[in-house]
Amino acid sequence: MDLMFRGQVPEGVDPRSLMKVEPLRAEYQDRDARLGVMDEQDLDAVLMFPTLACGIEQALRDDIPATMATLRAFNRWLDEDWGFSHQDRIVAVPMLSLADPDGAIEELEWVLGRGARMVHLRPAPVPTENGRGRSFGHPDHDPVWARLAEADVPVAFHLGDSGYEMFAGAWGARDYFEPFVAVDVLSKLVVSDRPIHDTIGSMVIDGVFDRHPALRAASIENGSDWVHLLVKRLLKQANQTPWAFAESPLDTIREHVWVTPYYEEDMRKLADLIGTERVLFGSDWPHGEGLSLPTDFVKELHAFSSDEVRLVMRDNALGLLGLAGAAA
Repeated sequence: MDLMFRGQVPEGVDPRSLMKVEPLRAEYQDRDARLGVMDEQDLDAVLMFPTLACGIEQALRDDIPATMATLRAFNRWLDEDWGFSHQDRIVAVPMLSLADPDGAIEELEWVLGRGARMVHLRPAPVPTENGRGRSFGHPDHDPVWARLAEADVPVAFHLGDSGYEMFAGAWGARDYFEPFVAVDVLSKLVVSDRPIHDTIGSMVIDGVFDRHPALRAASIENGSDWVHLLVKRLLKQANQTPWAFAESPLDTIREHVWVTPYYEEDMRKLADLIGTERVLFGSDWPHGEGLSLPTDFVKELHAFSSDEVRLVMRDNALGLLGLAGAAA
């Protein structure tokens, strides 16, 4: 599938034939089995994110108490089965929702007490009882950002069901996300990387990083092409309405946002924009869009020096997690 994600599928090959289902392996379900595979893959440590659980908040958007209860249950399963930092090698990331700000603080305190090194939020407007949604920069969310900054724990925004298919519905395409079915190409085009673009944009515009200068954020499995467009748009807005920004939006992103590009993207261009120190290696192994051998990612870093390669493949992740001194 490597060629497929590079847009280079050989003539006569049906991409659907590459989507094969295989039995669940032990290392997909058991943390000790996973450690053994990590040794074979030459991985010192990994960050693990939810998959279908990323659809919970959208599926339950009209029932906020159910959203909070389900995420609490998910986090307790995650802690019991994987641990939030198993042997300091498997960092499993718990999920939060800001739909109930008080409940979010309560859950955040619980996961921090259990050793969480990172927390996950859905890149999408925060659901509300009136159905309008809130920006991440709404004052009701400041206690969460303040607590994360105080705890030196970053927030990650992983690709998931953002609910943006509703915009595709306005074009007659599928208006809801449904996994493991035939792709609605128009819906996929309309949604694209808009959720993460709008998420980081809202945090910059609404001053989240200005009010919480120690807060760190990471974009996971959203690619990186959106970064260039977002920066261009934010800089244009800063030129037109300079009073709306405490500093250059590009400087804000360079200071606070880490990005995992897809391996087929122009990583040198990304590094030149936000700094090599903010670029993260990611493989999404064992998913189809991941590399069969995660460390093959290094082959795409041919435009980087050996010191920069080390940053992308290891040290930047340690810095994001507040463990920069652990680099060796």
